[in-house]
Amino acid sequence: MAIVPLLQLSDVSLTFGGNPVFDGLSMNVQPGDRVALVGRNGSGKSTLMKVMAGLVETDRGQRVVPAGTSVGYMEQDPDLSAFETLGDYAAAALDPGEMYRVERAGEGLKFDPARPVATASGGERRRAALARLMAEAPDLMLLDEPTNHLDIEAIGWLEDELRSTRAAFVLISHDRRFLTELTRATLWIDRGQVRRQEKGFAAFEAWRDKTWDEEDLQRHKLNRKIKAEARWAVEGISARRKRNQGRVRALQELRAERAAQITRQGAAAMALSSGPKSGRKVIEARGLAHAFADKPIVKGFDLTVMRGDRVAFVGPNGVGKTTLIRLLTGEMAPDAGSVKLGTNLVPAVFDQTRAQLDPDMSLWDSLTGDPQMRVSGKADQVMVRGQPKHVVGYLKEFLFDEARARAPVRSLSGGEKARLLLARIMARESNLLVLDEPTNDLDVETLDLLQDILGDYDGTVLLISHDRDFIDRVATTTIAMEGRGCATVYAGGWSDYQAQTGAEEVAVRKAAKAKPKVEEAKPAKTPPKGLSFTEKHRLEALPDELARLEGEIAKLEALLADPELFTREPVKFRKATEALSTRQEALAAAEDEWLTLAEKAEST
Repeated sequence: MAIVPLLQLSDVSLTFGGNPVFDGLSMNVQPGDRVALVGRNGSGKSTLMKVMAGLVETDRGQRVVPAGTSVGYMEQDPDLSAFETLGDYAAAALDPGEMYRVERAGEGLKFDPARPVATASGGERRRAALARLMAEAPDLMLLDEPTNHLDIEAIGWLEDELRSTRAAFVLISHDRRFLTELTRATLWIDRGQVRRQEKGFAAFEAWRDKTWDEEDLQRHKLNRKIKAEARWAVEGISARRKRNQGRVRALQELRAERAAQITRQGAAAMALSSGPKSGRKVIEARGLAHAFADKPIVKGFDLTVMRGDRVAFVGPNGVGKTTLIRLLTGEMAPDAGSVKLGTNLVPAVFDQTRAQLDPDMSLWDSLTGDPQMRVSGKADQVMVRGQPKHVVGYLKEFLFDEARARAPVRSLSGGEKARLLLARIMARESNLLVLDEPTNDLDVETLDLLQDILGDYDGTVLLISHDRDFIDRVATTTIAMEGRGCATVYAGGWSDYQAQTGAEEVAVRKAAKAKPKVEEAKPAKTPPKGLSFTEKHRLEALPDELARLEGEIAKLEALLADPELFTREPVKFRKATEALSTRQEALAAAEDEWLTLAEKAEST
């Protein structure tokens, strides 16, 4: 029996401003589909999702949803004006008595259903929209950037919920790990064309690069053919004018084909200049303590940040990550303890609220009006790392075309606002970069470029992010803030932090089980108990964990065997050394745990 699609688009076309967003698109979403919808910022991902949700009328084509099939869409900017509380909005489509669904989702997503709409932040409104979708549990869920404004713990909850659901879903997200963990197929929208691959996001980049390589090869062949035909036209057409008009027309068609090809958008030309070198020791905090309204942010916190360190701050929303950075950079005074800043510091700050951008100003004025970018006597130029540049030329480096230069900032998407703010920051010289949630709304290609730039940056980076993959790629140190004033420093990125906390938990359990030695006669032994359900599964899982750790250790040892690594890439050498140490400790702890459980299993 043929499977009936949950959603079908047939020969759908849509045009905005004279340019097709997509043309002749046909696609299905089947029951059980778990699809990543990917593409560059501005390629039309959100528009396509709204078409799938039935919220945008297309120029032509059909959208078919079978009778009885429910489709739910998570709105980016939900209209809550008709509701008193966030919970009222989230439960609006539920039957009476089903409020528990919203409360459960609210607990996982960390939003308060009783919060009045009038006082709710944009992030809380978006979490309410996500909670509404999860509580309604439709047959097909359409999720546009669901992880924005979620901390890592809430992202983990959502990941578990989507992993266990029987519903189909389509995801737009910048979070690589989230997409990799959840998706089994990929829709790629690129220059008005939508392609589908029956593999998850983990295989996307290899597929994209292969597709682009094939395009480049075909373009090269087409150019060679046009050149050959043009040479023939010049050299031979006069002698054979009547007999070869068909070949002339073919040449014109080849040229028209080349003209019709849409050049793919390049990467933003982002760059950072570290400017003057700071002192070797950038920040030294001792005994730092601070609280808001009796809520401790940190207590007795010590930290030393050296030049070139990349320090990531992780923890739940509201735990005080931004506050701790302000304390460390001297923007705020602590209640107790001291912060000593290094010499010759030139900071640059990326603010998660985008407060540095005036929504009523144009992109042009946002750059030329910045005192640090203004060029005296030149209204159309900006100072970029010590050199004057035309404002439109600089905007093009961040993928803004000339037509957008006079548009107001409020008209930009979240990703475009992030790029504009990066353009302002990267125009300045700095040696201390503070990045508060820079990854929100940026596409995968821009995130890759930002990661590479930070890797080559000679200065120091303080980073707040909930993107686990980005933290792994960038951070050399991770500070985990767990609430109640507890902030712990770990070597490496997110995965290193997770491995170290896992090893610590094993050590604590072993210490708790250790019995003190006594001189008295030992009591008679009681028959050993069998393994608990959790211990049995842990014993089964440990061999794979041991093999993984041994493989990672082998890779790190191979990397460190390079005698020139230390002088060529000192940050990478230090990070690899620290990672090797933590994995060796985790391996030893896992081996001890396996021996303990194996002995217990054999004694039953």
